[in-house]
Amino acid sequence: MSGVTSGTKVAVTGGCGFLGSHLVDALAARGHEITVLDGGSPPPDQKTDGVHYVPADVRDPADVTAGLPDDVEVVYHLAAVVGVDRYLDRPLDVIDINLLGTRNVLERASRTGARVVVASTSEVFGKNPAVPWAEDADRVLGSTSVDRWCYSSSKALAEHLVFGYVREKGLNASIVRYFNVYGPRQRPAFVVSRGVHRALNGLPPVLYDDGGQTRCFTYVQDAIDATIAVAGHPAATGEAFNVGSHTETSVGEVTALIAELTGAAPPAPVATADALGARYQDLRRRIPDTRKIGERVGWTCSTDLRDGLAHTIDWARRNPWWLAQDDSGLSAPG
Repeated sequence: MSGVTSGTKVAVTGGCGFLGSHLVDALAARGHEITVLDGGSPPPDQKTDGVHYVPADVRDPADVTAGLPDDVEVVYHLAAVVGVDRYLDRPLDVIDINLLGTRNVLERASRTGARVVVASTSEVFGKNPAVPWAEDADRVLGSTSVDRWCYSSSKALAEHLVFGYVREKGLNASIVRYFNVYGPRQRPAFVVSRGVHRALNGLPPVLYDDGGQTRCFTYVQDAIDATIAVAGHPAATGEAFNVGSHTETSVGEVTALIAELTGAAPPAPVATADALGARYQDLRRRIPDTRKIGERVGWTCSTDLRDGLAHTIDWARRNPWWLAQDDSGLSAPG
């Protein structure tokens, strides 16, 4: 990994979350000195030896300054409010954390000279029907009265902040846009995680609407490898990169595969319009064009969906703390 060598002092905001905790594991395996800024606790199955945890709220500039001292060389900014249930229930937190938190991290990094990788999302493209989406594809969104779009808009403004800091202040920063990442530790409020959680708790997985919506499901380790590769590559500075699988899969297909691998009952249909109401709008297709990250950084998604699901299911069976979590929150295809 060019540019980021073993022993580098790195910080991860949101390092106790799903993606953040996997990133911390990967960075620790590479021998980095790691500081985690997060208001929560690390997952029960995570080894935390040698990781410095700082209770922090990225909305507070003082917390960010305390958690990102002058000698931190690389900052991975993953702190965010994620999940359709949270977009609908906590739109103000979504906007404040995703936007103000990003501004505070970028401002601190611009003062210390740290390299920054900011986590964004495929949601920024909204419901643009012209898939696959390249990094510079148009954004097509619904009404501001539909809470679904608060996450997309807050992340898009966060990206504008990144590009602004790069151009106006010379910040060394990049953006990674994740497409439907799944895997161990993910909160059971997403298509894969909720399906696995229900199946292993003796319940049928949920089939949303007709199941014809398609996504490119990305195993978490692939997403983490891409994130670290972007951090270490000089050609990534000032750029955004799509991070996702190459395989378009319907929600019906992935739900059926979960049922097959777990031996669960056939999926149970749920009408999202009835369950979520007018505050939610679904997307029929969400497909990334990943040529840019392959050509510039040399990363490509390598985990087959069946293999990724098998790893996730095996992990879930070995971690009863995760199976005991409540999955009663609103969920949707994402």
